[in-house]
Amino acid sequence: MAKDSLTITDNRTGETYEVPIFHGTYPKYASAIRTADLREIKVDDDDFGLMGYDPSYLNTASCQSSITFIDGDEGILRYRGYPIEQLAEDSTYLEVAYLLLYGNLPSASALEDWTDKIKGHESIPESINGYLNGFGSNAHTMGMLVGALGGLSTFYSDAGQLQEKEYLELHTARLIGNVATIGAFSFRHSRGMPYIFPNQELGFCENFLTMLFAEDGSKYQADPALIKALEVLFILHADHEQNCSASTMRGIGSGGADPYSSLAGAAAALYGPLHGGANEAVLKMLGEIADVKNVPAYIEKVKNREVLLQGFGHRVYKHYDPRATIIKKTAYEVFEVTGKNPLIDIALELERIALEDDFFVSRSLYPNVDFYSGIIYQAMGLPVDMYTVLFAIPRTAGWLAQWREMLSDKEQKIARPRQVYTGEDERAFVDIDKR
Repeated sequence: MAKDSLTITDNRTGETYEVPIFHGTYPKYASAIRTADLREIKVDDDDFGLMGYDPSYLNTASCQSSITFIDGDEGILRYRGYPIEQLAEDSTYLEVAYLLLYGNLPSASALEDWTDKIKGHESIPESINGYLNGFGSNAHTMGMLVGALGGLSTFYSDAGQLQEKEYLELHTARLIGNVATIGAFSFRHSRGMPYIFPNQELGFCENFLTMLFAEDGSKYQADPALIKALEVLFILHADHEQNCSASTMRGIGSGGADPYSSLAGAAAALYGPLHGGANEAVLKMLGEIADVKNVPAYIEKVKNREVLLQGFGHRVYKHYDPRATIIKKTAYEVFEVTGKNPLIDIALELERIALEDDFFVSRSLYPNVDFYSGIIYQAMGLPVDMYTVLFAIPRTAGWLAQWREMLSDKEQKIARPRQVYTGEDERAFVDIDKR
């Protein structure tokens, strides 16, 4: 009978080792060995033992998680088992945040309590308002968000309380509420506009749009289609397994840092153009193409490796990103309110040609979530420097879910990767006048 193990023969010594294989829910995507078991493979007793070498963690599982499942070959994304398509169609962002954090969709009464709890933490400390006021008018909103998140740990005296459940719940609700308000205030400050404070009578996404766009002292009514579009976009961005920012959240948190500092680190990781800033690059590309008639020439430049095709391809997905399908549909619902963004025609032509060209198909270069999201945000009147902030706000729920799961995982210790040292051997110090 077949055994769930791996037999390894070390050709240096002739010794044979049996390493157990363990499985997750889907063995196709979750069969692994513990790389610590490789330490038993040694040349002699003084040998440290074998390590796994995996730059950028291309094939290393750093944890066991029950939050998000991705099948990159089939284009599947599920939160806690629920298909992303169903959640985007029928749920709200706060429902999904609850699902990610607690494992199940809330009942009607639980959702009401959860919503009230978040609303109770949408107001931020007055000192943070002053902190944001200290930034120059040309400061990037994402830089402001990262700084303010780090500062929160100094404003909340209980930030380091991580052991009791009541504090975990407080930090969780406080951060989900605070991040949205800090994001909105960063936008207003960068535009020289007075802050619009949270309105607890409004839903989460409606309140956020109001804080962004309301004129001081005037009534503002967000269009239901735009509220729904933002709900969908927030749901799609809420979590995405062990990506750069989520693993950063876990890594910082593993050292015992408070969640505010950990979240600042995760947001800083998201700030990078290869992670959360990709939709900015897409809009820049579409602007450079300028017209549908220029698309074929741009495609040729891509194939000649003169330029990059932004918004295509993904580290995980080798199929059409399921989030991109939903976002493309959402774009047209937004255009019914805002008017059509002319960049959509360029995007559709790029997609059409790329999906018919073997150069892209053979390389599994399909549109990802960033390809259409920026077009929607632009149509809604949001500037490019807000796009990563709009990613960070919903991802806060996912980061916190990952952090809380890490805290409860008895196998987790402080993150400390090994290295393969390739530097100089021992050398004697040379006095400066002899160098």
